[in-house]
Amino acid sequence: MRLYRALRNVGSFRTVFDFGGREVAHWFPGHMAKGIRQMRANLKRVDCIVEIHDARIPFSGRNPVFQESLDVRPHLLILNKMDLADLSSQQRILKKLEKSGVRNVLFTDCLKQRDENVKKLVPMVVEIIDNKPRFNRDENTNYCLMVIGVPNVGKSSLINSLRRTNLKKGRASPVGGEPGITKAVLTKIQVCQRPIIHLLDTPGVLPPKIESVETGMKLALCGTILDHLVGEDIIADYLLYSLNRLGKFSYVEKYDLKEPSDDIQHVLKCIAVRLGKTQRVKAITGVGNITITVPNYSAAAYDFIRTFRKGELGPVMLD
Repeated sequence: MRLYRALRNVGSFRTVFDFGGREVAHWFPGHMAKGIRQMRANLKRVDCIVEIHDARIPFSGRNPVFQESLDVRPHLLILNKMDLADLSSQQRILKKLEKSGVRNVLFTDCLKQRDENVKKLVPMVVEIIDNKPRFNRDENTNYCLMVIGVPNVGKSSLINSLRRTNLKKGRASPVGGEPGITKAVLTKIQVCQRPIIHLLDTPGVLPPKIESVETGMKLALCGTILDHLVGEDIIADYLLYSLNRLGKFSYVEKYDLKEPSDDIQHVLKCIAVRLGKTQRVKAITGVGNITITVPNYSAAAYDFIRTFRKGELGPVMLD
């Protein structure tokens, strides 16, 4: 009965998110344009393109600039961070990708110390390459792969996971939770001995123009666009809208709310109180200035977003 009462207002929640006429930030700094040029220049050295994307947004934000590269080389799509994604509709995702021409798909969790799916990558890639002509690389017995993708989807984590799995060696690429850690195409990194396989790590490259505000918001929510370019307040509100739309109400228990809410200001206030995130500000009154303590909404929004990105609010599928 208590659960019923708590959910009875959910039917009146927003069914459409109001973006308020916002424009999508065109986050395409110099190192991204340089990265595209370097990727094209290195294509002749490559046997297979390994595109990695966030499993929570398997369709949104995949860079169309990559398409010309994918057309001339065998292609494997890796949907990483599967531990954060609700894969109950996995077959629907695979069918939709196949309709768009993407037949080779692998779900991974590259931060996991031992991911069984990562072990499948080498035999899968070898089979894909052997079924296609290698042209100028036909005489080579070793393989060279290029890893591409938008920022912060786990390209460097994939390289490190492959080295850990196949070579029993540690990191070769720096890893970070913010987009833009890899700024330039790196030298060849060996990830397997039998057969000899090298990978080229590349910087994350966003499309020069993101297709829609909603796509941009999904990318931002998954940490692919720097938060300050969109605004943590709007990302937090879109997160709340998305969780409610998907019927994911674990934030209620996480932050000790009485019931699900569609009001981001109310939710952030509760989070701030729960975490003790307050700030002292000056207020002008009729008898002079006084200092009052108010909830720190920015700190609350930061915590709400980070908690989601760590998977503590449950797995989701945003597409």
